[in-house]
Amino acid sequence: MHLRAPAILVASRPYGETAAIARLLTEEHGLVAGYVAGGRGRQLRPVMIPGNSVALELRAKSASQLPFARLELQESRAPWMTEPLPAAAITWACALTATALPERNPYPSLYQALGALLTAICHAPSARGWLAAMNAYEAMLLRELGYGGAKPDMAGEIEAQFQVFRALHKPLERYILADSRSDVMAARVALGERLGRMLT
Repeated sequence: MHLRAPAILVASRPYGETAAIARLLTEEHGLVAGYVAGGRGRQLRPVMIPGNSVALELRAKSASQLPFARLELQESRAPWMTEPLPAAAITWACALTATALPERNPYPSLYQALGALLTAICHAPSARGWLAAMNAYEAMLLRELGYGGAKPDMAGEIEAQFQVFRALHKPLERYILADSRSDVMAARVALGERLGRMLT
């Protein structure tokens, strides 16, 4: 297997002393995983931030082998990971994607929507500029995975969008993340708490 594609890094976990296992969302190949040699080293640490857009090269000798991945940074989300609310939003969007999607099933609409959502989070002056996009992404993910659900209203004030955000919590927890071994919803709870404080 050999592929090259633009990708969004959605998860990274340590492997061995200096390596990492990366999970990345691509448009044509869906969610893929790869071994990144030196992924925890000084040179690659800035690349291995969830939310980053990268140029991905993935190579494997057989379909059963974990591929080796080379990543080249295209767009960094690092500047926004120091700001509590954008960091919480990026963390949740990436964790949801990495946990919910099956590997190697293409979801081009989700790839495009996640890229647009991350751009909105990083460049909108406040959550007023991206919360509707977050709601739309979560609802799209539910639909793409076969759990239906109406498209949320993208209009309305931030308070109305926050109510939509709260309403989406239960179907995500019940249908998408019920079997997750990690407490991914904790990232959404943390985001909700920060949004709630912003509104009070």
